[in-house]
Amino acid sequence: MKTDSQLNHSQNKFSSKKFPVTLVLDQISGEANIGSIFRLSDAFHVEEIIFCGIEPNLNSNRLKRTSRSTHEYVEFQFQEDSEKIIQQKKEEGYKIIALEITENSIPLQELQITPSEKIVLIAGHENFGISENILSFCDKVVHINMFGNNSSMNVAQSVGISLYEITKSLIP
Repeated sequence: MKTDSQLNHSQNKFSSKKFPVTLVLDQISGEANIGSIFRLSDAFHVEEIIFCGIEPNLNSNRLKRTSRSTHEYVEFQFQEDSEKIIQQKKEEGYKIIALEITENSIPLQELQITPSEKIVLIAGHENFGISENILSFCDKVVHINMFGNNSSMNVAQSVGISLYEITKSLIP
């Protein structure tokens, strides 16, 4: 009986494809979350991460461990004003999508995206989410259906699930 052997990084079967997705992280401060989001951004080959409001501590050992060095080559920038960068991206033709549970949010799997669209995905602070003011700039607000007792999910996990669903839609 033949068994599968784990492949190393140089043996993987994946082709490189950059997706027209920009992450806007509004007020996210957890170093482990930021490191994980760097790693996810590399895995889903997003255009860039834009940190808003709170500048990440790239010297944090926790961030470095969780990012597994992806913070050294994933494109990112820091902008103080999230509203300004979201408005700029909207003017550049990006579809603005917030990841938040609201009265009018739709399940992530119902989000309609065409392969030609450019996407900004906004994730908010670990405890407070995305402000209502930022939500007012968005074309769509999506949530991830959950079936347990808790009403929220870790921000890095929710970004990972969202990037998976969004990039699936962007592959022609």
